[in-house]
Amino acid sequence: EAQLKMLRYQLNPHFLFNTLNAISTLVLEQNTELANRMVTKLSSFLRYSLDNDPMQKITLEQEIKALQLYLDIEKVRFEDRLSLHLDIEESANNALIPSLLLQPLIENAIKYGIAQAEGGGRLVISAKVFAGDLLIEVSDDGPGCELVDGQIPEAKGVGLSNTRERLSTIYGSEHSIRLSHTDPHGLTICIRIPYTPKHGPI
Repeated sequence: EAQLKMLRYQLNPHFLFNTLNAISTLVLEQNTELANRMVTKLSSFLRYSLDNDPMQKITLEQEIKALQLYLDIEKVRFEDRLSLHLDIEESANNALIPSLLLQPLIENAIKYGIAQAEGGGRLVISAKVFAGDLLIEVSDDGPGCELVDGQIPEAKGVGLSNTRERLSTIYGSEHSIRLSHTDPHGLTICIRIPYTPKHGPI
């Protein structure tokens, strides 16, 4: 339980560091209106983070709503250069997952994918239930990266390793996380975990 809490709370300072850097840049550029908007959006997202018990799972539908708060922050910077497409089956919406599981993956996709493309790009989140498992895909159409056996060689980012550790701690061998190339370019992350539907209030 202590390890899971540590992993979950590790995301907040990591995300906060990146966002404050972006706000600092806007202030240095004297773009005070955008900086103020980003601070307001950041406040809403952090409120959501603090209101959620890190040990309590939430539905995928709730996770998507949290991601929308996060993307509101990023859209202050990227505006129309960042778009999101959702392809979530109805049964998958009700599936329970660890809170803020997808946020670091989306953050990485924006940082290493969308931000690297001059015209921006698109994020796609899809989910379905198959053979008793919840299958989630997060993909971007950025420049992509080198993969060796489904892994990024010498990857040092916090987000992906944190996600792996959380999934391993919670689900053990009953999960998988796999990286592949998006066609025609970009990165796709596939997550498989046991499907546990929400029954009643959580």
